[in-house]
Amino acid sequence: MFRPPLTLGIEEEYMIVDAKSRALSSSVTEMLARGREMIGDQLKVEFMQSQIEIGTKVCKDIKEAREELIWLRRAVAQVAIENGKRIAAAATHPFSKIHEQDITDAERYRELLADLQYVGRRLLIFGMHIHMGFGTDDAAHELTIDIMNQLRYFLPHVLSISTSSPFWHGRNTGLKSYRAVIFENLPRTGIPPVFSSYQEYDHMVEVFAKVGSLAKGGGKDPSRLWWDVRPSPRFGTLEVRAADVCTTVDEAICVASVVQALTAKLLKLRANNQSWRLYRTEFIRENKWRASRYGIEGELVDFGIEKAVPLTQLWEEILELIDDVVDELGTRAECEYVRTILKNGTSADRQLATYYQALDDGCTNEEALHLVVDRIITETVQGVIDQPGV
Repeated sequence: MFRPPLTLGIEEEYMIVDAKSRALSSSVTEMLARGREMIGDQLKVEFMQSQIEIGTKVCKDIKEAREELIWLRRAVAQVAIENGKRIAAAATHPFSKIHEQDITDAERYRELLADLQYVGRRLLIFGMHIHMGFGTDDAAHELTIDIMNQLRYFLPHVLSISTSSPFWHGRNTGLKSYRAVIFENLPRTGIPPVFSSYQEYDHMVEVFAKVGSLAKGGGKDPSRLWWDVRPSPRFGTLEVRAADVCTTVDEAICVASVVQALTAKLLKLRANNQSWRLYRTEFIRENKWRASRYGIEGELVDFGIEKAVPLTQLWEEILELIDDVVDELGTRAECEYVRTILKNGTSADRQLATYYQALDDGCTNEEALHLVVDRIITETVQGVIDQPGV
């Protein structure tokens, strides 16, 4: 039976932060020339000028992905420092506001803003995308759709361990991933529907293109389907987009490893003429809300037994589920790092702890939020660069 290579590619979106004010800085243009000199086309602009994106090369395994991610974070951090800036990996900035940001002057983004209007201006969010190689022929396309249908179930679980966006415009939102809420204001986002075949998916793309939903003038651009998991036919990958950008490299590699292992497990089930049950999209959306609201401290619903179960228990069940594929992938330690996240908290939990400790110590709200930014910046380059005073 056809088995895809499951090579890995990771994209991360970083905040560009002013070294003194700790506010977002619309400085990507200033950083780009030097950044491209060091990194080449693995460095990209994003919708906002205060965002910068990196993408690893195609990695054969998680070890190579880790090396790539460390190298890219180091290079971008150095470029930022040269320009009096810092990079920070969190899915929202604790206090900078959307009306203070400049939009990147590129045709794609001008068109996007014209279409989305104020909804587009609210996209001051930062995510992580994981590509897994499936191939570009018909068999690979069909397999991608089959696995995507099943992987949908696990997307809330993935989000729960990546949460890094508890603040918005200087306020504690009460959510662990406010990014997830902001992003779903866009059309064609969230948990995707189930497709019976690649042909059915492609027909839907054709219809959206025909009516002008994907690009100006009726162009066919499936990247305007902003689902939490989607096929990327151009690259021959299945792309998982559910996660907040992870603050530390260890967290990012853990999330990528778990996603790859879950995919490998679903492929193994398929080889034995088995599959994961396909649950209603409404059920998965309920779990996504719970994951964005409570993160690892909450409960998700096990719809097989129709009970709400602590997230920690569900992750132990997932680790047991993927136990027979992680050694083949060489990712046992990386996947089991989930337990460290569950014990020590996600970036969102650490940000909130820093914030409340600062308030208890007598800091103002503004001072507490600045300390949160300091922590994000430090953790972003932890184990990446040795830079006193970062």
